[in-house]
Amino acid sequence: MARQQERARRTRAAIVEAAAVEFGKHGYAAASVNAILEGSHATKGAMYFHFESKEELGRAVLVAALEKFRAVADRWIDRSDLDAFQILHGLVDEVAQMFLTDPIVQAEFRLIIEPEFYPDVQNGGAQVWGTSARDLVHRAVQDGLVRDGVDADKVTRVLAASLAGQRYMADLTAKQVDLRARFEESLEVLLAGVATDEWLEAWRRDGWPEEPSEAAESVEAESAGGE
Repeated sequence: MARQQERARRTRAAIVEAAAVEFGKHGYAAASVNAILEGSHATKGAMYFHFESKEELGRAVLVAALEKFRAVADRWIDRSDLDAFQILHGLVDEVAQMFLTDPIVQAEFRLIIEPEFYPDVQNGGAQVWGTSARDLVHRAVQDGLVRDGVDADKVTRVLAASLAGQRYMADLTAKQVDLRARFEESLEVLLAGVATDEWLEAWRRDGWPEEPSEAAESVEAESAGGE
């Protein structure tokens, strides 16, 4: 029984992944069920055992994306080794990476503009990481990193709109866009107007911190090279 359940779980996950690839490439309406079956190596019977319709499959992709965004947001919001703006930068950068490389997240971005999924937008991935961004801006206010008189909620709304615009423009332009650089650009321009002079001076001097994981990988690589 346990083996059958695990096989069913893997089949379902493969179908969701293949559907995400198809939705991400062609959008919801033009997505081909046959292409999803081919990509997942599942039978039509297996697909309709797990999902009664293409719309239900689309919602499964949205749920999978939401889980990914929650995991990323929770991981960053729990960091205590960085200040609030540094954590916000890490969160924004990882979200950009997800848009670039994760088929589930790429599909979510295509699905939420479809009429069938309008009700899902309010509880979608942008809401999850947007709430974390708002919490981090409020944390920055409490920690004295923000200029006097700055409205933290307004800052968050402007940042969210800027990142969404960067994401849409990346889709519209014919040339390859470095979305991570564009997201970072949006954040830096905003912080130049709202962060304290003290924070900005330190940031201009030191830049964004290198992530511990990247530093550890560098050390490991150097150690391996010396063996």
